[in-house]
Amino acid sequence: FFFFNDTATTEIYTEQIVGSVRCVQETDQRRVHGEKQSQQPEKKAKQQDEEELDPTLYYENRCNQILKLKQNPETNPYPHKFHVSHSIAQFRTEFEEKCKENMVFLEEFVSVAGRVTNIRAMGQALIFYDLKGDGQKLQVMANQANDTEGNFKDLQTRIKRGDIIGIYGRPIRTKTGELSIAPGKIQLLSPCLFMLPTAQSGLKDQETRYRQRYLDLIMNNRTREIFITRTEVIRYLRRYFDDFGFIEVETPMMNMIAGGATAKPFKTYHNDLHMNLFMRIAPELYLKMLIVGGFDKVYEVGKQFRNESIDQTHNPEFTTCEFYWAYADYNDLITFTEEFLSSMVKSITGSYKIKIHPNGPETEKEVEIDFTPPFRKISMMGELESKLGFKTPENLYTEEARQLFDDLCKKHNVDCAAPRSTSRLIDKLVGEFIESECLNPTFLLDHPQIMSPLAKYHRSIPGLSERFELFINYKEIANAYTELNDPFKQRELFLDQVKAKTSGDEEAQDLDEGFVKSLEHGLPPTAGWGIGLDRLTMLLTDNINIQEVLLFPAMKPEEVKKKTPEEEQKTN
Repeated sequence: FFFFNDTATTEIYTEQIVGSVRCVQETDQRRVHGEKQSQQPEKKAKQQDEEELDPTLYYENRCNQILKLKQNPETNPYPHKFHVSHSIAQFRTEFEEKCKENMVFLEEFVSVAGRVTNIRAMGQALIFYDLKGDGQKLQVMANQANDTEGNFKDLQTRIKRGDIIGIYGRPIRTKTGELSIAPGKIQLLSPCLFMLPTAQSGLKDQETRYRQRYLDLIMNNRTREIFITRTEVIRYLRRYFDDFGFIEVETPMMNMIAGGATAKPFKTYHNDLHMNLFMRIAPELYLKMLIVGGFDKVYEVGKQFRNESIDQTHNPEFTTCEFYWAYADYNDLITFTEEFLSSMVKSITGSYKIKIHPNGPETEKEVEIDFTPPFRKISMMGELESKLGFKTPENLYTEEARQLFDDLCKKHNVDCAAPRSTSRLIDKLVGEFIESECLNPTFLLDHPQIMSPLAKYHRSIPGLSERFELFINYKEIANAYTELNDPFKQRELFLDQVKAKTSGDEEAQDLDEGFVKSLEHGLPPTAGWGIGLDRLTMLLTDNINIQEVLLFPAMKPEEVKKKTPEEEQKTN
């Protein structure tokens, strides 16, 4: 159906639209009233029956309908192109002020496109569609009075909820004052073959939301907002680092040695080289090689892969940012981290303080996290000694030291899976007695060097390293240290890691001679830092499940139900 351009016809058309709702046509009032009484319930019943169809039957009927449309080039439901002059957001911005009077067209034709999320039929002469695009909604007011080609009823049966359609028409406000577009042409651009969940029922099943993220994004605005916030986090980070003089780089995803962190790697195989390779668990060693080469400030945003458990805060592949800064130490990084994170939180949320729901976004309990600098600082071993009443041995590499922490774990019922090495036992005790108290941003300082094979030894406390972890909401968010640049000490610590791996610690690191060789060329005093962007996004979007902030999280394979012989025959 098409608009007419002359003023007289426009006035008639406008009056007809109003008449469709208010019944002001110059006809017998009782007859019109009687027809609308009978037609409207019929139309509503038809829509209701369709929505109550079995989803499988709905899908089959819809497929048959679309296949018929495909047979005619004029009704092809998958056109190559539809020109969009305005996004829905642009339409609303431009015509919110221009379009002031109700039921008066603007003399300007525009084209918009989006997904139909709701259909409301006002009798058989007037249909309202809710169009959604790029997070914005626009009402479409389609009227039979302008149907010059007699295809209005076809349109009613052709357009379904979930379809992507294009509209060519003019801006108008309805009699209730809602900004809308009155179409001169509606074109089906891509049909949805499935019955979408209704706005009332929504889409809440987590399994479906994670496996069909596209459907989650269609149905839930909150999901869209989460990933917009994630993008804002990464955009802010890059801008902040670039302004600070850092250079963004890229390093290999596949390595012959899994180094740079304590974690179990994924293996892959290179056909041409005839060898196993490891998916990277951290970019650290490559980034420090670049510092050796003369790049004084480098950072990388990218994926890491760790073959470990899947739970609420862990996914096998995750996104981090790591940076390395020549001629800095971990004290500089403490100040940098406070300024960076506090300014990011304020920029994205408007305040240093955020509220989260520790039991989930829809639960009652609410706590406040304060990012106002400076952050709290705790000495790891000093705090642990204070809480458990022991003295840290001077040499943590002995069996006696290992036995001390083993006994402490047993005494306080702290679980630690094999191998029960000193570093693993200390880590479990810290998690139980210190990390559990770190709601607001807290720096956990000066880890034992046995736990930090790539960190530089502490300049004043023997046996410790110049390292910190940042905990927020009881979870590790960042890890940083003054980098070890002594190749002799680095080789010695790598060999200790090799011994730990031989003893059964699958997360221990291997000896990387290539990295040691780079240190032998001279690594300047350097500080390094890494942050988990997924967990940071969880904080800023009030989520307790990492899968909520990953567009396509890792999932167990779906169980495929075997078809019966009758179903198989029907499919064939």
